[in-house]
Amino acid sequence: MPLVEASQLEKIYKVGEVEIQAIRKVDFTIDSGSFVSFVGPSGSGKSTLLNLIGCLDPPTSGKLSVVGTDVTSLSRKEGARFRGEHIGFVFQDFNLIPVLTVYENIEYPLLMVQNWPQAERKKRISQVLAAVGMEDQATKYPRQISGGQKQRVAVARALVTNPKLVLADEPTANLDRETANKIITLMKQMRDEFGTTFIFSTHDPKVVKNAETIYTLEDGTLKQTETGGIYA
Repeated sequence: MPLVEASQLEKIYKVGEVEIQAIRKVDFTIDSGSFVSFVGPSGSGKSTLLNLIGCLDPPTSGKLSVVGTDVTSLSRKEGARFRGEHIGFVFQDFNLIPVLTVYENIEYPLLMVQNWPQAERKKRISQVLAAVGMEDQATKYPRQISGGQKQRVAVARALVTNPKLVLADEPTANLDRETANKIITLMKQMRDEFGTTFIFSTHDPKVVKNAETIYTLEDGTLKQTETGGIYA
């Protein structure tokens, strides 16, 4: 069974009397352990599609299955619980909480969503801190670390609940070339180590060339599917 499966998926937004068709009846499947990119110009529907997969926004019509669950029928509360149990997020602007340390930012999902016991939290946080090479920065605050380090923390936070799926919306947009390459390599290592599926929304050729499957969107329509680093 695919980890993510969409059939005739559609999203329409209403702005006053105007309807904006952000996603137009798309079909796709994504297998477990994949490294996938949705690409296309601004306004093509990439971020909207990630929001649908991440249960941040309900589709207007069609079917969407994530981790074996029909997420189109989830209530807002059920969607929040489902995200906490199965999905991690990485954002282009990091979304770290400035008043929390690196350790506390990574711990936050375990407290707010899954409420792990303290001993288990400490063990898991130590594991992901080591995996992203940030053990020696655990007591620092976001203002005290670089952009690349912030994104490493964001990756660790996304992985700390051991989700089956991580959604990354333009994760390298605010990083220089060298740092972006390191973050991409890190994510691939995390995929290999933890078996996590990564789905990207991106303009960045550095991300795209590392993807195993590339879905090209244009005006909300899936125009093309390619396999295996075609932009390398």
